Amino acid sequence: MEKGRTSMVNISTYPNIPIETPVVRELIGEYQAPNSKISSMEKAGDIIRLKRGLYIANPQLNNKEISRELVANNLYGPSYVTCESALAYHGLTPERVNTMVSATLKRAKNYSTPLGIFEYITVPEAYFSIGINQVIANEEYAFLIASPEKALCDLIITTSGLRFQSVKAAREYLLYDLRIDINERTNWDVEIITDCMQYNRKRRELNFLKRALTND
Repeated sequence: MEKGRTSMVNISTYPNIPIETPVVRELIGEYQAPNSKISSMEKAGDIIRLKRGLYIANPQLNNKEISRELVANNLYGPSYVTCESALAYHGLTPERVNTMVSATLKRAKNYSTPLGIFEYITVPEAYFSIGINQVIANEEYAFLIASPEKALCDLIITTSGLRFQSVKAAREYLLYDLRIDINERTNWDVEIITDCMQYNRKRRELNFLKRALTND
């Protein structure tokens, strides 16, 4: 029994980052049936299974909030958080986004987890690295997330049927569809949009976006 209590301390004091099965086994110590122990910990709610072979400690054990952005990076990669999820993180959209959207070089994929739905969209390799920020949170972990400009580009290029016929239409999309007041942010880095335009067929739409953000 003491061994079991010690394992709980190890798990609860581990940072709230996704951990793979071998790490969980190391943390719980020696058991004749480690997989059964892991399964019982999951049923007890001590750990949360994100997918096969990937877990995270229950935040109630250490009172630390789980970073869904970090989970998204680890669940399927290489990837970075983008689209509405990144816009919400940057405080540009008013509502919390239930589905965490990320961009990846791999095929598109969805995961339904106890922490919510994680959706992955595919973007070109040369385009992938443009406008990505690394966020270091609480000096404990880091994750990759799109800049606001890259998030908008990703959203536009991956939304089927989304077309702009004018700068005015782009502004209306930002204001009425995304509920973004572009005037509240004065330091839009439109060079990111310029770089994105080199690798996508929706160059016209991205150009209208760029002009909308600069009031051109």
